Amino acid sequence: MPIYFYKAKNIEGEEEAGVLEAKNPSELAKILRKKKYFLTYAKEDKEEKKTFSFNLDFFNKFFSVPLTEKLFFTKNLRVMIRTGVSLPRAFKILSNQAKNSKFKQTLNIISEKISKGKSLSESLGSFPKIFPDLYRETLRAGEETGSLEESLKILDNQMQREHDLKSKIKTAMAYPMIVLGMTILIGMFMMIFAVPNLKVAFEELNVQLPLSTKMFLSSADFLMKNWLGFILVLFILISFLIFYLRTEKGKKSKSNLLLKIPVISKINKETNSSLALMILSSLLRAGVPVVRALEITSGALSNFYFKESLINASKIVEKGGKISESLKPYKNLYSPMVLEMMEIGEETGETSEILRGLANFYEEEVTNSLDRLSSTIEPILILIIGGIVGFFAISMLQPIFNISKGL
Repeated sequence: MPIYFYKAKNIEGEEEAGVLEAKNPSELAKILRKKKYFLTYAKEDKEEKKTFSFNLDFFNKFFSVPLTEKLFFTKNLRVMIRTGVSLPRAFKILSNQAKNSKFKQTLNIISEKISKGKSLSESLGSFPKIFPDLYRETLRAGEETGSLEESLKILDNQMQREHDLKSKIKTAMAYPMIVLGMTILIGMFMMIFAVPNLKVAFEELNVQLPLSTKMFLSSADFLMKNWLGFILVLFILISFLIFYLRTEKGKKSKSNLLLKIPVISKINKETNSSLALMILSSLLRAGVPVVRALEITSGALSNFYFKESLINASKIVEKGGKISESLKPYKNLYSPMVLEMMEIGEETGETSEILRGLANFYEEEVTNSLDRLSSTIEPILILIIGGIVGFFAISMLQPIFNISKGL
């Protein structure tokens, strides 16, 4: 049955927009009349996809729904379920509140699916890119145990902590990236506009140039004569790097590098450990089976080796092994404290609570490590930039000093 994007008005003139399934526009109009709305616009989904227009709907097809949008949705859905609002109506209300048009349409479609008898987790399964395994399996467990509100609370806490952790990492890395970017731009500006003018002056005065000055002048000449080729080569290299990092081999190389760089290695291990423990704890508390919880957690991590450790652990646990035993071969990734506390949790039957406590501990460790990284990077950046500026100044000013001495 086709899906229609529609707009409708009621007698009071209030407008409603959404998505509905209907055999044709006439049936769509009948459905809306029952709701005391009159159809004013209707377009079939397949036609909408063929339309090439520069609007938000078009661009939203290429971008994922922001985590903040899903977090807001989860918090409000939990409140509505607690107050007794039916799922179809809750999704309709939340679709009107959604800012992202792609998410708005998704929630409308899910509302219709639930109205037709499909379960919540099954309806969410039609949109795996928006609602990943972690989200769906947590709600599936809530549906099966009759504790959907509790499952949403667990998801809410997990997503909020994940969002906070990633925000801290992005904030910590933003400053050095901006400084380095500005340094490169200023350096290119100097090479293209300032250095050529100095070169003309040196040639007119017939000055004997030191090696460092010759290097700068040659580099500026190359950029001026081959700037288009330089940009093209740079674009090709960046594109190749992006493509390579998306391959299995590239992901493995990137993960290996991040685990070996001093300081960054510690932060990477702590971040992945924190996320792994946080997600695994949430899934176990929601009632998801251990094997499935390990598989889902592995899919939520970015580091290849952490993912591999959890996939292998799920296979061992499936055969009757323990999580702590299955992760012991990966002592280079997980600290002895994590493995020992996991073992205690399995012995006492409080694995999820212990994992939650460990996740809190590592979250604090990541925050402290990021603070230390920021304080360490600042003087290093100052030294690097100062060294570059100093080398440039000496290279350009030395010939001028030689001219002054000769006068």
